[in-house]
Amino acid sequence: MTQTQTTEIIFLVEEDPEGGYVARAIGESIFTQGETLEDLREMVRDAVQCHFEDHERPKLIRLHIVRDEVIASCSCQGT
Repeated sequence: MTQTQTTEIIFLVEEDPEGGYVARAIGESIFTQGETLEDLREMVRDAVQCHFEDHERPKLIRLHIVRDEVIASCSCQGT
């Protein structure tokens, strides 16, 4: 990363099959996890603070929460 401050860093957040949530930063080697979304937010903030020097730290952290939802292709009622 350059010596200038980045405005924003984006994390992809997914539910962990074993419980809780995992997050990974796009474009940086930052990975963390938390039992709840509230825990995850705290862990992401901590990970960002540890990863960047003060003058490099992004001002904003965006959490992009990704989840899969499976639905039927037809809303047919028993016909």
